[in-house]
Amino acid sequence: QVHLVESGGGLVQPGGSLRLSCAASGSIFSINPMGWYRQAPGKQRELVATISGGSRNYADFVKGRFAISRDNAKNTVYLQMNSLKPEDTAVYYCNAAGTTTWRTNFNSWGQGTQVTVSS
Repeated sequence: QVHLVESGGGLVQPGGSLRLSCAASGSIFSINPMGWYRQAPGKQRELVATISGGSRNYADFVKGRFAISRDNAKNTVYLQMNSLKPEDTAVYYCNAAGTTTWRTNFNSWGQGTQVTVSS
């Protein structure tokens, strides 16, 4: 099994910044891709950003404000969020897919971390 644990959420004023972290642990052989999704109340979960090898993909609504990065040695993915807006308020979920040490495929989700942007 592969487990993901997120951290770094919280309350921030509009225009502020937060950095989310997500660490993967368990029987990991390889991970690719890793990404962040979010779900606001009453809305569907949506993609925020993904990183696969050296390629990064962002939703249009975060381009220029958010940056995804990865530490392969730590099996950890980060989301630096700048210029936050009230509409960024949501539960942010980490996702990772890959192969276990038993050479089976996995696709795991974290428990989610709340991000609230409000004055």
